[in-house]
Amino acid sequence: MDTILRKALRKPTAADVIYLIKAGSDLKKLNLPAEVVDYVKKTHRLKQNVVEVNFYKNRNYFVFAESLGLRTKRLEDNRKNGNETQSLLNKAKIERVVVYPVNAATEETIAFTEGLLLGNYQFLKYKKEADKIENSLSQVDIYSDDITEGDIDELRIILEAVYNARDFVNEPVSALNATQFAEEIRNLAIESNATKIEVFNKKKIESLKMGGLLAVNQGSIDPPTFTIFEWKPKGAINKKPYIFVGKGVVYDTGGLSIKVGNYMETMKCDMAGGAAAAGAMYAIARAQLPVYVIGIVPATDNRLNGNAYVPGDVVTMHNGSTVEVLNTDAEGRMILADALSYAKKYNPELVIDVATLTGSAARAIGSMGMVGMKVKAEQEFELLKRSGDLVHERIVEFPMWDDYKEMLKSEIADQKNIGGVEGGAITAAKFLEAFTDYPYIHLDIAGPGFLEKRDSYRGIAGTGVGVRLLYDFIKSKTT
Repeated sequence: MDTILRKALRKPTAADVIYLIKAGSDLKKLNLPAEVVDYVKKTHRLKQNVVEVNFYKNRNYFVFAESLGLRTKRLEDNRKNGNETQSLLNKAKIERVVVYPVNAATEETIAFTEGLLLGNYQFLKYKKEADKIENSLSQVDIYSDDITEGDIDELRIILEAVYNARDFVNEPVSALNATQFAEEIRNLAIESNATKIEVFNKKKIESLKMGGLLAVNQGSIDPPTFTIFEWKPKGAINKKPYIFVGKGVVYDTGGLSIKVGNYMETMKCDMAGGAAAAGAMYAIARAQLPVYVIGIVPATDNRLNGNAYVPGDVVTMHNGSTVEVLNTDAEGRMILADALSYAKKYNPELVIDVATLTGSAARAIGSMGMVGMKVKAEQEFELLKRSGDLVHERIVEFPMWDDYKEMLKSEIADQKNIGGVEGGAITAAKFLEAFTDYPYIHLDIAGPGFLEKRDSYRGIAGTGVGVRLLYDFIKSKTT
């Protein structure tokens, strides 16, 4: 993250300032001229939550963070106000600003700053004249006696984790194939002082008989990878690990069941689940949360050369079961299945997989949330949903009824890799369930993982969705 975030040691006097207030009466505390107070109140009455004043000293921004509604709504409103403010700051070419909570709770100030800086993200690596469009905002200071250096450090870590995840998703496959993705995750692990980082090469993957990952990789000239990112701190509160499994399909053509029309244009994003798992692991390790957590990212591209797997193939998976392949574009579940099977060796407390898995999930609920399903994890699922509401990465639960298994029955193998046109998000999860024997949660982020138009602080293109959700979920175990 290029933007500097730090704690201000003294009240701002000559800087551009963002004042967080709840009502017009809070303006009295600032000893402002009458014309400024009148202007702010009048503008706010016109339904503007962010009021810019550019005629008094430096530029000042008065952000009304009304204390109405549920906690989750208040925090999300503050994030959105933060995003709106960063847009005004960048239009005014402001480089440094001080956030001054005149009347705002600590968590509201943190949420505002989070939205401000997430909204300030840009991916300009391939822009020839990036300096002409680059955001000017490069430093944010927070002046508050209630906010500690630790609070700011944690926010900085979360922002960096989301930025990293977004960068991964936004990189083209020409710069981020499976091997390069694994190397980037290794770099995050080293930077965060992870307990252990392992990257399995193709030979190792073959020795482990990960038939699903190998089958999807058959059409590629680049080898697959299988990355394990471990954080096991001394004095961890759990003996059995929480495990995140992230889908790492760095590019998906659909294979021989090739994607048609413009459906292939954004398929560099098909590793957003792997990016989320890696980003969350980075944040957890950097913040040194006292929880034993493992991230697993199987990675490959899905191409269609002469050796590509084909509809009708029968693949033997890591757990020894067989899968009849009816659609090579249902590749994510093939590589996740091997990873979920491998996770059994850790006797996990809970496994959560994150994947841009099905168009069915995206069509059902759009980009406003992710589809979630659970097996033997009722209490953990409720806690995860609570974290989702808090960070506004919301989860819509779909059923995991055994009736859906019938749609996956095969005449020649243990199961098929697709169930039909109906209930596609659910049958995908039921397919994956067959490779688990532990408490399990499946998250399908096909809707919010990549956006084709800007949505407030989530931005455009890679959103980094899942990072803040998983971090908050693990942090909640420590309180």
